[in-house]
Amino acid sequence: MAGHGHAPHEQAEHAEHHGASNKQVALIISILALLLAISETLGKAAQTQTLASNIEAANLWGYFQGKTVRLTVVRAQIEDTEIAMHAMTNEAQIAAAKRGIEHWKRQVARYESDPKENDGRRELSTRAKAAEKKRDDAAAAHHHYEVASASIQIAIVLASAAIITGIGMLVWFGVGLGAVGLAFTAIGLFAPHAIHLF
Repeated sequence: MAGHGHAPHEQAEHAEHHGASNKQVALIISILALLLAISETLGKAAQTQTLASNIEAANLWGYFQGKTVRLTVVRAQIEDTEIAMHAMTNEAQIAAAKRGIEHWKRQVARYESDPKENDGRRELSTRAKAAEKKRDDAAAAHHHYEVASASIQIAIVLASAAIITGIGMLVWFGVGLGAVGLAFTAIGLFAPHAIHLF
């Protein structure tokens, strides 16, 4: 009979403890949701950067190819004029041909490198390679953010299941996966090429 007197008190204590425990798990879920929002936002930004840098690199390589075609045409013009000069006897014609060749050689030099306009073949190649590196960095980061988001989503599910089932161990698995997600978010942000998963 005395045992029954303690039962309501013990039940109240258990309910109070269970309520406090659920509040802690709810706080953990809130923190995980925040981490998920951060990794998802960073993932979208990385995806956008990947596409933008890929387009930029393609455009720059296209421009590079255009300069290469013009360069080839002008070099052919120089060679044709130099061959034609051998048959010229008129001094005015020879002088005009030489002026033309000098003009075309300056054009060739500008097509090869034009630091002032930043659009010679050398500069275009450097800019295109830089855009490709940005694209590759963003793509690598995007993969890490995807892994982070998946880990955090599973962590949220496990922590939620802990509230429903009362199995406390699920919270620790959730916290562990949340930590994995946080680690992958940090890798994506600070060292996207540190590890290669795909």
